[in-house]
Amino acid sequence: MTVAKTGAAAAALFALAAGAALAAQSNMGSNSSSMHAEMEKCYGVALAGHNDCKAGAGTTCAGTSKVDYDGKAFKEVPKGTCVTIKTPKGNGSLTPKA
Repeated sequence: MTVAKTGAAAAALFALAAGAALAAQSNMGSNSSSMHAEMEKCYGVALAGHNDCKAGAGTTCAGTSKVDYDGKAFKEVPKGTCVTIKTPKGNGSLTPKA
């Protein structure tokens, strides 16, 4: 193979790899944003230590709730299902419970 052919082959491989990387990145971005858009925060349905974030006084974030079904702690659930989730303390809520 001549130097010119080797250079052309290397350039073609680089372009192909760059295109594949851009396509993969584009697909990952669309999947993560569409999955997030299909979820909603549901208060009062998380078990102790299984909340996604915001668990009231004395907690900081994910996995820090100390009480089952804490009305101030939320769990992300599929959009449209929150208020149908039944717990021993009532149904899930789209807003924090007292």
